[in-house]
This record gives sequence, structure tokens and C-alpha cells, in this order.
Amino acid sequence: MVKLKGSMKVAFINKWDRANSEITQKTTLKVQSSCLSFSHTISVLSLKLHFPVFSHFFFNPLTMAIHAFLFFLAILSKPLFLHANLEGDALYALRRSVIDPGNVLQSWDPTLVDPCTWFHVTCDHDNRVTRLDLGNAKLTGKLVPELGKLERLQYLELYTNNFVGPIPKEFGGLKSLVSLDLFHNNLTGPIPSSLSKLSSLKFLRLNHNNLTGRIPRELTKLGNLKILNVSNNNLCGTFPTSGSFSKFTEQSFVNNPRIEGPELIGFVRYDSGRDCN
Repeated sequence: MVKLKGSMKVAFINKWDRANSEITQKTTLKVQSSCLSFSHTISVLSLKLHFPVFSHFFFNPLTMAIHAFLFFLAILSKPLFLHANLEGDALYALRRSVIDPGNVLQSWDPTLVDPCTWFHVTCDHDNRVTRLDLGNAKLTGKLVPELGKLERLQYLELYTNNFVGPIPKEFGGLKSLVSLDLFHNNLTGPIPSSLSKLSSLKFLRLNHNNLTGRIPRELTKLGNLKILNVSNNNLCGTFPTSGSFSKFTEQSFVNNPRIEGPELIGFVRYDSGRDCN
């Protein structure tokens, strides 16, 4: 066994410590590098397993393009779903307001994407409501203002039921409406002047209700109006004879005990000042 002198022994120990330190540092770096590599591999695998869309997005150009297309398609279609949900909510508000002894509204499920699969509801190619056919459905209740949000509704058929209360002024927002049939109900209150905004309206049948007040003169602006029937109510005053009303006979206004007759242009003012409510 070789014995080292004191100074040589100290030098040897220092050299040994430096070499051992370098080995330890290199080993540590290798371990850290391996850990990082292993961690990265696990992260990528986890991303692929749990988030396949992102995996394809980063690692498959074709799938990336497909997902990008679907993403933008979803953005473009969002307004359609939004309208569908709003219109479904509007119709469901009507369901909540009525008593339905015949269960004709049983299919009106608010959890569906849109109301186009509901019975008595018709939609266009954009899944927007265009018809509501609930005539002679034995419904009892009030009309709801939410129906005025159905901007593409063309036919509102609610005749021969037991609807009570007023005609909502919000019905003036039904800008696509062609036919408004509310006859044979128990509606009360005045005819809303807001109906004069329905420029596409051709058929207005409000007969056999308990409507009161004057016939709004603004309705004479409805240039497309072909059929008007407000008979068998409790309307009062004179009825207009100008504009689109010039083609209607007195049969449109009969059986309103408080109606005084046609407006006489130049002789009798439309609102003669008499009490008419």
C-alpha cells in the first residue's frame, strides 16, 4: 500500500472532490433532462388522449382545417340558434299563460333547440317561426306580449278559443304578419293602434269579441288590407272611410251598438268629442 505525504495527500483529496463534484453535476443534469423529456412526453400524450381536437389541431394539418371550418360555421350559425331560442321562449310564454284541457300544447318542450318540431308551429328554412295554428283549440287564458317577438310570423291563428284580456300592443312588432285571426274569443279593451305598423297585413278578423273604444284611424294606412271584420264587439264612435277602409262595407262593422256610422268627411269629425271608451 502506497503511503502519501501530507501535502500530496491534501492535493489528492482536493482533486478527488472536484472530480466527484463534476460527476455529480453531470449526473444531475442528465436526470433533469430525462425528467423534462419524460414530462413533455406525458404532457403530449395526455393532450392527445384527453383533448383530441387540440391534438389534431397541432399535429394534423387536414384535421386542423376541418376544425377551423366547423368553428367558423358555428359562429355564422349562432344568430339562427339565438333567434330560435328567443322564439321558443316567446311561444312557451303563451303556453304558461293558458289552460290547455285538450293537451294540444303537450309537445311544446322548452328544452329543445328550437320550436320547429312542436305541433301547430310552422318554420321556414332558417328555423324561424312563420305560422301559429291554434284555432279552435279550447284554450283559455291571456295573449302574451312576447308573441310580438316573432318577426317572421305570417299567420297568427288563435280564433275560436277563450282568450280574455287585451290585444297586446306588442303585436305591432309582427312585421311579416299577413293574417291576424282572433275572432270568436272574449278579448276586451281597445284595438291597438300599433297594428297600423303591419304593412304586410291582408286579413284582420277581430269579430265576436268584447272590444271597446274607437277603431284606430291609423289602420287606414294598411295598404295591403283585403279583409276587415270587427263586427259583433262593443266599439263606439264612427268608423273611418278613407285609405284602405274605403273598400269595406258596413258589414265589416255591424253589431257594434255604440257605433254611430261611417265618418262623414267634411261634415263630421272622426273624433267628434263624444264619450267613447
